[in-house]
Amino acid sequence: MHIVIIGAGLTGVTTAWYLRQAGHQVTVVERREAAAMETSFANGGQVSLSHPEPWANPQAPLTILRWLGRRDAPLLFRLPAEPARWRWGMEFLRECTPYRAHRNTLAIGRLAAYSGRLLKDLCNETGIEYKQLQRGILHLYFSKADQQHGQRQSRILQELGINTTMMTPEECVDYDPALSGVSVRLAGGMLGRDDESGDAHLFTVKLAEAAQQAGVNFQYGCDIERLMFEGKHVTALHLVDSFGRRGAVTGDAYVIAAGSFSKSLARRAGERLPIYPVKGYSATVSLRDEKRAPSVSITDESRRMVCTRIGDQLRIAGTAELNGFNLELDPARCKALLDWAEDLFPGAIDHAKPVYWAGLRPATPNNVPIIGRSRLGNLFYNTGHGTLGWTLACGSAQALTDIIDKCPPQVKFPFWRGRI
Repeated sequence: MHIVIIGAGLTGVTTAWYLRQAGHQVTVVERREAAAMETSFANGGQVSLSHPEPWANPQAPLTILRWLGRRDAPLLFRLPAEPARWRWGMEFLRECTPYRAHRNTLAIGRLAAYSGRLLKDLCNETGIEYKQLQRGILHLYFSKADQQHGQRQSRILQELGINTTMMTPEECVDYDPALSGVSVRLAGGMLGRDDESGDAHLFTVKLAEAAQQAGVNFQYGCDIERLMFEGKHVTALHLVDSFGRRGAVTGDAYVIAAGSFSKSLARRAGERLPIYPVKGYSATVSLRDEKRAPSVSITDESRRMVCTRIGDQLRIAGTAELNGFNLELDPARCKALLDWAEDLFPGAIDHAKPVYWAGLRPATPNNVPIIGRSRLGNLFYNTGHGTLGWTLACGSAQALTDIIDKCPPQVKFPFWRGRI
């Protein structure tokens, strides 16, 4: 079959790779000038199998209430809010019950474990280098309650086949001496041993190059003007490029992998996807003292911040802001990233020339991505991965390939089935 994919971010490119490996002719249509120029560009750089717990969990409502009124809050719901934001927020709260949170954790965790194995196979096959660091991810707990919650999560992860180790504060410092300055404040940590980190943008660009060499056709700088339908099938995509020139691309099947923009594309097909663009921030900084900088990717579970060594730089990322498609940088939220890094690793980073960035994560209320068949016979989705785009990319792409090929996916997951 000839399959047309909308979107050349991490999810779209990975989907193109697996579909091409399965023998399909593949065309990728991307509105930007190159692959991975939006949400995949400067994210936290983590492949975090050890973090399948969704944002929507029983602890979330009270935590959000404590953050109200703070411009630098880890989760910020901007007001006034349009109806779509209120609707997403109410659906988010509905997912915070213990039963739903546990169910969603298991679904995401199974897909993460499957995806992690496929990512290793892909890297071995292609030899792609992306400044990867394979020392795992160290989750830090600064309260006894967070540490006890981490212990419960670790047991769930072990049942899913995800290798984790609970650590004392002393063991955390032994694993990464850069944490010595906060050891007295630590309640403990959890090391996700199957995790890794690196440059997600570089990974996506390299995989796009490999896919192109394998025969995938990439059409950059093309906006989707409209989808053409005949009955219950998509027949063509009408495109317009950056020079205003119009054209069309046709295929046997179509995949929407357009991140936060997937919702508007699906609406044209008569279907509502529960996706909202949740803005995340990052700062990429040079190191002033490498010995004081972490040598393992860090997740601060209390403040929802992460940091990753990418070569001789440190990527600090975090926060979630619900503010539509607004990409403006809030100075208070940018400052919070550097303040956090300086608090944990004093003297490690150079404050002179930080590079700030914001991207829109395509988030569903329960953090479970939308993978599967639409209400139309030849239109499919692979979107809504939130903060776990890289973590879930390979598993999502292989599962969707199986669905398109009418084979049962090799992972237990609530795959999307079209609805009006």
